[in-house]
Amino acid sequence: MSAITPADAGTDTSRIGGGLLDPKMLYKSLPDAVKKFDPRVQLKNPVMFVVEVGSLLTTFSAVEHPSIFAWTITVWLWLTVLFANLAEAVAEGRGKAQAATLRKTKTSTSARRIASWEPGVKGQIGARGVETEISATELKLGDFVVVTAGQVIPGDGDVVEGVASVDESAITGESAPVIRESGGDRSSVTGGTKVLSDEIVVKITTKPGETFIDRMIALVEGAARQKTPNELALNVLLASLTVVFVLAVVTLQPFAFFAGAPQSLVILVALTVALIPTTIGALLSAIGIAGMDRLVQRNVLAMSGRAVEAAGDVNTLLLDKTGTITLGNRQASEFVPVEGVSIDELADAAQLSSLADETPEGRSIVVLAKQKYALRGREVHDATFIEFTAQTRMSGVDLPDGTQIRKGAANAVRDWVRDNGGHVHPAVGQTVDAISAAGGTPLVVAQIKGADAQVLGVIHLKDVVKDGIKERFAELRKMGIKTVMITGDNPLTAKAIADEAGVDDFLAEATPEDKLALIKKEQEGGKLVAMTGDGTNDAPALAQADVGVAMNTGTSAAKEAGNMVDLDSNPTKLIEIVEIGKQLLITRGALTTFSIANDVAKYFAMLPAMFAGVFPGLSKLNILHLYSPQSAITSAIVFNALIIVALIPLALRGVRYTPSSASALLRRNLWIYGVGGLIIPFVGIKLLDLVIHLLPGMGR
Repeated sequence: MSAITPADAGTDTSRIGGGLLDPKMLYKSLPDAVKKFDPRVQLKNPVMFVVEVGSLLTTFSAVEHPSIFAWTITVWLWLTVLFANLAEAVAEGRGKAQAATLRKTKTSTSARRIASWEPGVKGQIGARGVETEISATELKLGDFVVVTAGQVIPGDGDVVEGVASVDESAITGESAPVIRESGGDRSSVTGGTKVLSDEIVVKITTKPGETFIDRMIALVEGAARQKTPNELALNVLLASLTVVFVLAVVTLQPFAFFAGAPQSLVILVALTVALIPTTIGALLSAIGIAGMDRLVQRNVLAMSGRAVEAAGDVNTLLLDKTGTITLGNRQASEFVPVEGVSIDELADAAQLSSLADETPEGRSIVVLAKQKYALRGREVHDATFIEFTAQTRMSGVDLPDGTQIRKGAANAVRDWVRDNGGHVHPAVGQTVDAISAAGGTPLVVAQIKGADAQVLGVIHLKDVVKDGIKERFAELRKMGIKTVMITGDNPLTAKAIADEAGVDDFLAEATPEDKLALIKKEQEGGKLVAMTGDGTNDAPALAQADVGVAMNTGTSAAKEAGNMVDLDSNPTKLIEIVEIGKQLLITRGALTTFSIANDVAKYFAMLPAMFAGVFPGLSKLNILHLYSPQSAITSAIVFNALIIVALIPLALRGVRYTPSSASALLRRNLWIYGVGGLIIPFVGIKLLDLVIHLLPGMGR
């Protein structure tokens, strides 16, 4: 299962369309499609159950009163059921292929269980008499296991001691190893992944058979897919329409008999199948399965179809600032010297103090000095580099000529200068305040040269807003979605970044309680809320949100609380999830509109053919000028079956979604799928009639 980059989202249709048209895929799905003829399976889909019952009735009629017309209708009715089964089987088959890949990751694994374990007690890991080697299937909730380099993690859990590099490519498709360590938000590990280095103690948090991989297999296969509320409601509507048309056709026969034009059983069944919403009835399940599958292709595991639908109806997005809206690593953007100091002198001192600084901020200072002021990176011999500590809040370098350079927090550097008898220019405080108010982070640079201690200037570190994120938020605004940035920054900094990113609102100095309160407030206003999180402290908010996307790198508590898990742990993907949810709803609505519009054309094709001989006035409704009653009815039934096949790729791929308002999307889909649903059947049925009337037994 490989990851798809955001750039591929919404454009990678070749895999879906190609998979459908691939004869091997159709061949593999055909046995499953045949199995679905079981009436117990068809009963779950009332529309197709009626078609199957009708196919049985026409089969008996064709055997009793054989004719080319009766057998043609019978064959195409059975093909209608087969094509509907095939649509669902192809959608499920793609999931089964992914499940087969996942099953390969499940190997027979042993586990080194610790009988008793207490945090912080030395000598427990690997101590004789403490460990017992057992099968992974014997593990229970709360067990502690030791996993060392080269071993497979036997079950889902949290690291409670140690730190290790873990290969999670079996789950995420990403070959680069990740770090998992006790404490914090990177403690969760997944059964079936492999430890590459070091040694960890893992507390098992799932039962055998209920691991993350087991749930993924069940979900991608469709075994755990439950129909969503919207899907159930649409099923009820389709079933109601089917009952209405069945009753209408049943009561039509007495009138036809009284008028002297009784219709055969084959024609009555054909009329019923043509008028009930067979197209959407055949594709409804495949649309739902494909929606889940599109998320899996993007390495997102949805725990239920309800979550996917809710994503499509979301009104408010809560987005963490760091890593979602901004790059997360502050970057040096400007050197601001004090009066009397040249900018080249400040850039040189800033670069020298950062040569040994391996943090992203330190590297960005070296790069800025090189790119903007042509200062090449250099080696400084016999220099002493001063590392940053939480106590000093400074780092820097002591040069061989006795010069000392420091950079760090404004207060710390100013105190260092004053403690060494130096003077701090009044403009330094103003520059520091201005950078903070603009949403940046100021680092002050100072030096002691000889007996002179002074501040040279300030480095402006900026939390860089991601390219294109402002345009994405503008698209969300068009969709009627409110974006709220969540950050621990002070209100001034938060406002500056929010303005630059283009979010609608922000929550500064946010605590877990603040997030939960904000979600409840939005929901009380009738809105659906989506958010991401990875820590145990995010669990209450993830559970409260209508769409809670937990990061795979996060804790087990966060993953259990959310209803989606992002295997790539990319918070920005929440925007894609919303778009996929909307695409699912739009696809279902568009094909429902197309299906109902189809019935109008079939009405004009069949009713005049059935009764024009008795009621000559009905011939005016034969606007297609179809050749004969037999060819007209046959053309309608053949078209009814073929259109299902033609729409399977669209059901699996989804209707192309472009960010727009709900009213604009409705107008667009009514024109394309409403008007198209009227025109295409007229054209298709007429073309089929031109061919079918040439066949023996289809003439007048």
